Amino acid sequence: MLVLLGVIWGGSFFFARIAVSELHPLTLVLFRVAIAAIALQIYLAATGISFRTALPYAPGLVLLAVLNNVIPFSLIFAGQTQLGAGLASVLNATTPFWTVLLASRLTTDEKLSWNKVFGILLGIAGTAIMIGPGLFSGLGAPTWAKLALIGASLSYAFALMVAKRLRKISPAVVATAQLTASTIVMLPIVLVLNGSDGLFAFSGPVWAAVLSLALLSTAFAYLLYFRLVAEAGATNASLVTLIVPASAVLLGVLFLDERLEPVELLGMAVIAFGLVTIDGRLLDSATKALGAKRSP
Repeated sequence: MLVLLGVIWGGSFFFARIAVSELHPLTLVLFRVAIAAIALQIYLAATGISFRTALPYAPGLVLLAVLNNVIPFSLIFAGQTQLGAGLASVLNATTPFWTVLLASRLTTDEKLSWNKVFGILLGIAGTAIMIGPGLFSGLGAPTWAKLALIGASLSYAFALMVAKRLRKISPAVVATAQLTASTIVMLPIVLVLNGSDGLFAFSGPVWAAVLSLALLSTAFAYLLYFRLVAEAGATNASLVTLIVPASAVLLGVLFLDERLEPVELLGMAVIAFGLVTIDGRLLDSATKALGAKRSP
């Protein structure tokens, strides 16, 4: 699920970069969450899952919507008006770092460990290596744009703490409720700040990017995401941001005839080693095996 989610979200920066060329960032957030919410409401109705199970948890779901959609989507899309996808994905990859720090303070089952911190730092470094020259080309962007992406990563980390407390609800219901609440929050914001004139007046390619972003990278992706949180925990779910840049590069190689450069392979190897370090089981097995060989 983690790898599949990484592949799906690997395309989100690409879709967003196309969409913000014609859409105001806040308008794009509204379209993304509204279309995804409608799609998931149809999915619940078709599968017979009751949306009413979300009602007792309404305050937590609204908080989740703000922290997981409204704030980070707005900050990311605003930042991407000035940043390239490469630097944006590196800054987004800091999410696991903030998550492991928060989880160690706010939860009892995901305590801070050195292998987690070291592994996450390796993953961020691997992402920076993989982006290579594309990272440096974005370093001259305004400071506010970079801070916007870091703020989005922090918001995602807080959202994961909230999501952990909603594991009793079906992942499909959590995803639908979150996106529905996000739509209710974003609609008046967009209408007040941007008005309704020309709200739907954008080109066919941008419509295609918006629909791809909403249906694939949001509706379907969040079904996977909340199931992952429920089954694997907040820190493990946050690791998807380390996989996203690698998946974006691999998608370009597979479908756009792009070349995989040696520096990109090196970066992916460092990310993979970081993930192994965070997991810890392979390193523990290696340590035990080495200890067994040394014992008389």
